[in-house]
Amino acid sequence: MSESNNAACRRCRVEKTKLFLKGDKCLSNKCPVERRAYAPGQHGRLRRRILGYGIQLREKQKLKRFYGMSERQFRLFFKRAEQKKGITGENLLGLLERRLDNVVYLAGFAASRAQARLLVAHGHFQVNGRRATSPSRPVDKEDRVALRENSAKRQGLQTGVAAHRNKTVPGWLEVDWDRVQARVVSLPTRADVTIPVEEHLVVELYSK
Repeated sequence: MSESNNAACRRCRVEKTKLFLKGDKCLSNKCPVERRAYAPGQHGRLRRRILGYGIQLREKQKLKRFYGMSERQFRLFFKRAEQKKGITGENLLGLLERRLDNVVYLAGFAASRAQARLLVAHGHFQVNGRRATSPSRPVDKEDRVALRENSAKRQGLQTGVAAHRNKTVPGWLEVDWDRVQARVVSLPTRADVTIPVEEHLVVELYSK
């Protein structure tokens, strides 16, 4: 699992949109994107016109950073999306939304996607009763994602989950807070993706 050396907030400022990489900080007035809505660095305030390939690249980078993926991982997901029936861009977004780490975050069991990836990688969650350690694993309809019994006894995890108990959960997930369990009631659609992205530009980039 590779990580960029840049600070999370700098990545958001480069994309000029909130990627929600820092959990609750992104929802507060401390978010740098709210205070400095321009790229970081000495020339960040300069208005640069981006055309063609540059626009397509920015959309791809935005998606990669939003879901915390390496280039290799992202290409694998794109290939899967191409092989599925339907619109490739929408297939890609659906697959990305169904990543296990993303489900853990959306359900409110982690403060950020980065924290969700760490919790899954360390084996704190299970899918359909079996321990899962792959953050990129996609969930399917009727899958149940739950905090493992031994992990639920840890005070730190209990406190973290309780802090997000009132989080708004997308309609394709059903959360049982008492059991710290989420059920996939339906597969996510394009309307469920909250990040402002034009996925057709990513398809155009990889189609060259």
